[in-house]
Amino acid sequence: MQLAKPLTLASGSAVRADLLRRAGLSFDVKISGVDEAALKQDHQDNAAGLALALAAAKAKAIHAEGLVIGADQLLECDGRLFDKPGDIAAARTNLQFFRGKTHILVAGVVLVEKGAVVWQHGERAVLTMRDFSDAFLDVYLSEIGNKALASVGCYQLEGVGAHLFERIDGDYFSILGLPLLPLLQALREHDGLCV
Repeated sequence: MQLAKPLTLASGSAVRADLLRRAGLSFDVKISGVDEAALKQDHQDNAAGLALALAAAKAKAIHAEGLVIGADQLLECDGRLFDKPGDIAAARTNLQFFRGKTHILVAGVVLVEKGAVVWQHGERAVLTMRDFSDAFLDVYLSEIGNKALASVGCYQLEGVGAHLFERIDGDYFSILGLPLLPLLQALREHDGLCV
């Protein structure tokens, strides 16, 4: 589906890009390189606000014609915010912390045009991991390898990561990192994408 305006994704996420491609959109990818540490200090107690602030900062940092999509996702468990793990050891530690518990994924997405946010949306999903064994965790991490480092939750829900869970309440696309259906609606409204 061709947009009237150029579209840019301000994210290096292969999953987000794949979701947009599968939805039939043509777009460029540019990575903003925004320093997230300062924003995280300003929103420590508000995961939803932080996800939207990070998404907006990423999109505003990109200088491109048309519309720029910014997105971010945060995981909150037992009152702590988690980032993507830096290595497999950190992924293992995080998954051990999450197992048998319920955590919240907050996804934020914005559209920026000419440096201003013209639309934003936040989604929240609640996920409960089963109380899996260390032996299962070893097999799981061996199977997905460095893919565990690509998501804040260290799982690939669209693949073998589904075995980690006993219950999921929330939008599938948002769990993958991009609230796709609200975004497509916003593109129809702001671009005239085939309504």
